[in-house]
Amino acid sequence: MDSKFFDILTELGTENTLDSQAMIETVKAAMQKSVIRMYPECKDKEVVHVEIDPQQRSFDIFLHQKVVDYEPENHTEIYIDEARTINPAAMVGDYVEHRLDISKFSRSSAQSAKQSIKGDLREISRKRILGKFEKKEKTIITATVMQVEPGRGAATLMYDNTELYLLRQEQIPGEILTEGTPLKVYISAIVNKNKKPIIKLSRVHKDFVRQLFALEVPEIHDGIVEIKSISREAGIRSKIAVTSKDPNVDAIGSCIGAKHSRISAVVHELNGEKIDIVPYSDKPEEFIANALLPAKVLKVIIPDPEEQACTVIVPADQLSLAIGNKGQNAKLAAKLTEYKIDIKPESIQPAEEPEALEETAAAEEA
Repeated sequence: MDSKFFDILTELGTENTLDSQAMIETVKAAMQKSVIRMYPECKDKEVVHVEIDPQQRSFDIFLHQKVVDYEPENHTEIYIDEARTINPAAMVGDYVEHRLDISKFSRSSAQSAKQSIKGDLREISRKRILGKFEKKEKTIITATVMQVEPGRGAATLMYDNTELYLLRQEQIPGEILTEGTPLKVYISAIVNKNKKPIIKLSRVHKDFVRQLFALEVPEIHDGIVEIKSISREAGIRSKIAVTSKDPNVDAIGSCIGAKHSRISAVVHELNGEKIDIVPYSDKPEEFIANALLPAKVLKVIIPDPEEQACTVIVPADQLSLAIGNKGQNAKLAAKLTEYKIDIKPESIQPAEEPEALEETAAAEEA
């Protein structure tokens, strides 16, 4: 067989991330099917024998044929004179391995075999990837950085002998990835499951923060402390709302840890991103006030709960803190609570609605 066959085989294996043995078995099965299509009488797979030796770069197909002393009825039989060119000691009733001349295969048969091989490889690869990653969807894995593309910044990662890709937009702004180092990534989704599964990775997804805390805080892992909501501006700041199912367990204290050890580990993984941990409340007014921490809130007015909108009154000297740099604190609070938040200083009452209110800030859910 032409050595190009093995080059193609290697290429297909690389594309489908399969080891050599899996490739060999796949090709054998495909070639058996191709030969049986050419010789339907050989439908018993034991008649068709395929041998592949990638080290010797040899590829052979044999028919296991019975020796007869009459004109063979089909390809399961071979006339004794021809059989003795293969095995001089062959006798009628014996079986010989008749090597087929692959070069005489029709173009359509070769093409059919090629398509069958590709189809089988895709299916094997699909099942292997799903088997490895489906149960890890929505969780964190630790992969190794293999390569970072210059300019584009996309990173190739390796996890359990599988190449994965972390796009630049899914990396924390400002972080620099180093080849050969371990990296935690969040599997946000597995798409195209019925064809060629794509593993989507992220370090900017808000649930990456959720899973990091689950790794660091046993109370979250055990379900005693629950993260009710998260809002995040990756690389800059996150807010998380927590609550405890056990009155004897402090939700915020559990997340911070002794000497800030737990939250520090999460901040380190997030490349220094600031994290505000606030207490969750079933009461919208109370939850909104907590979400705007560290600013002090005097009053939260919710005219119609169904509209998910409110006005928040803060001391005049707390307005800038409540809004935050470039409106960041207010925006994150709005995302956390799922309320549109209109922040006003204490000296301005909501009903007055002056035309020139330069210090009023509106934070709408992004």
